[in-house]
This record gives sequence, C-alpha cells and structure tokens, in this order.
Amino acid sequence: MTTPSPLQRLEIDGQAATADRLLWSALGGVGHFTAMQVRGGATRGLGLHLERLDSATRELFDRELDGEHVRELVRHVLRDDIADASVRVHVHAPDGEPSVTVIVRAPGGMPGGAQALRSAPYQRPFPHIKHLGGFGQARHGELARRAGFDDALLTGHDGTVSEGATTNIAFYDGTEIIWPDAPCLAGITMQLLEPRLPAAGLPTRRAPVTLASLSSYTAAFITNARGIAPVRRIDDTEFKVDETLMETLAGLYADVPLDTV
Repeated sequence: MTTPSPLQRLEIDGQAATADRLLWSALGGVGHFTAMQVRGGATRGLGLHLERLDSATRELFDRELDGEHVRELVRHVLRDDIADASVRVHVHAPDGEPSVTVIVRAPGGMPGGAQALRSAPYQRPFPHIKHLGGFGQARHGELARRAGFDDALLTGHDGTVSEGATTNIAFYDGTEIIWPDAPCLAGITMQLLEPRLPAAGLPTRRAPVTLASLSSYTAAFITNARGIAPVRRIDDTEFKVDETLMETLAGLYADVPLDTV
C-alpha cells in the first residue's frame, strides 16, 4: 500500500549484516516474517507476533524459535536511540537452524483517506503463513495502483473474497461485522480487534463474502500492522464511510495495551 521508508538499521542474528549473509537471504527462497509498528519501544500484540514466528518456524523448518530470543534481537537493533520504528523480523534457515534478520525503518501509518480496492483472482499459497516472496500479491497490488486504485483485493476465481494484498478486510451490514470465511492470513491487528468488537456493540462472525454480494454491506474496512482504514470502493461498488463505525474501531484499537519490546 505504501513505499517502504529508507532503511535505518539491519542485523542478522544480532550482528551487522555481511554481504554473504545478505546474499543468502536474497536468494535463499524459503522464509517468513512478521511486521510491527513500535512506538516508545513497545508494540501491540507482541505475544501474537512471537507466536506467529514460532509457529511458522516449526512448520517450515521443524525447529522452535524462542520468543525471548527474538525480543532480545529486536531490542539490540533498536538500542537506546530508536524508540519509534517500523520493524520487520525475517526468519530463514540457511544451515537448517533458524536465522533471524531484524530490519528497522522509520515509523509508518495507514495512508490517509478511504481506500479504493480492485479485485484480483489470486490467493496466496499457504495463506496462513506470512511468507516471503509474495510476487503475486505484490504484482496485483501494483496493477491496481496503475489502474487508479489504492491496492488489490484478493479473491478466488469464483469471486469469493479472501483478503487484501497486504491487509485483512471486514464488512459491516449495519448490525454485524463480517470477516470473509476464506483462506487468508490472520493479521495481528485483526486478531486484536475481532474479540473486542462484541463489547462495543458490534457482533462479529465469519461468513463467505463474494464480489456479487458486496452491495448488501453498508461499509467496509481494512486492517494491517499500520492500523485501520475505511474502504470507499471495491471495483464499481461504492461504500459510504461510516464515521461512527470508524471512530469505534479506532478507539478499540487505541485501547489495546502496548507491550514493551
């Protein structure tokens, strides 16, 4: 959705990156990552980020990845001089053992304004893993932007909505929040927001959503590590921005406690 900000710092397993290690990371293929926004040395959902990294490492490399070790590596990169940042943690296994790369860039947020999405008949392979090498979704996102949209909305070939190219998406029918019941990555922001919705008077459920059914919803929004944003259009279907809904969502997310890295 946005162009990455300039690199501030990068370390591999707590050490300055060498050309050989970077070359392996660039050409090694299999890997996974998580992305978080750090403010004041803390982030929302840190435990979920660490759980994601450990789960994917077990599945891809048949190894455990200790969460406290990852926290130490992130703290080492941030040191005492970077309090606010966009942080990505990449995991590879060049010699069969997990290797952790921490990348630090300037802090970021959701683009301003409501988003326009163009549907694309594409679903990520192994969508439950936040894996590296997402050419398909990146390409569809770029094609959407060239066509005047903000990003792509990934669907099955039958028009079943799954997720955004870099986001989760949810729909509002005036009463309930509906998350598409389709293969997708369970984003951290989605995981933090979803269980808090009922207490705010917003029942939530999973159900199939299709492009043909979009007109039955009054509003839509997307979530990712950068935050929450309303959707104003998907293809030719227009949505009004529900300001009350968006204020409620923003308040719920702002109330999520920050976890010290």
